[in-house]
Amino acid sequence: MDIAENAALVVVDVQKGFEELDFWGRRNNPAADDNIAALLDVWQSTGRPVVHVRHDSRKPGSPLRVGHEGNRFKEYVERRRGKGTGGELLVTKTVNSAFLGTPDLAAWLRAEGISQLVLTGIQTNMCVETTARMGGNLGFEVLVAFDATYTFDLEGPFGWRRTADELAQATAVSLHGGGFARVVTTGDVVSAAQ
Repeated sequence: MDIAENAALVVVDVQKGFEELDFWGRRNNPAADDNIAALLDVWQSTGRPVVHVRHDSRKPGSPLRVGHEGNRFKEYVERRRGKGTGGELLVTKTVNSAFLGTPDLAAWLRAEGISQLVLTGIQTNMCVETTARMGGNLGFEVLVAFDATYTFDLEGPFGWRRTADELAQATAVSLHGGGFARVVTTGDVVSAAQ
């Protein structure tokens, strides 16, 4: 695997509100936070650009709503912000895709000459997946560091319920098998980026 010298690490919605498990339910992949931190460390030590994405929910009861402590980045992300030698961007959004936030992510990436993205963050099957699909459709080379993402159990129509692991695996199959993104591991990305 090749990681470009200017590949952007896009850290999606790693916010304190996702720790409110009474709201979200059972999560998967307890190692995700350590893997996200490892990716941030490599990106910062190699001078590559980092994009922090924050979901500013407009729903009054959301743990991610503006003004609520849950809107803030998790501590390990906040401690690392602004510490690298590469460019850094904050994108805020109110929908699933980081490409529909402010400032315009695609425009910034193109202005910086960036064509390769590594995605990490929360939730695997929601904002990470939507951002990956849109990035692929916009012509970017998208890699998803699968074990540096997590999600929650979810109920859908007809009483169907899927576990967080099932949803994450379905996302990986859809993204990788559908050609939207290449699904990879943190270890492989870190080895290639160092």
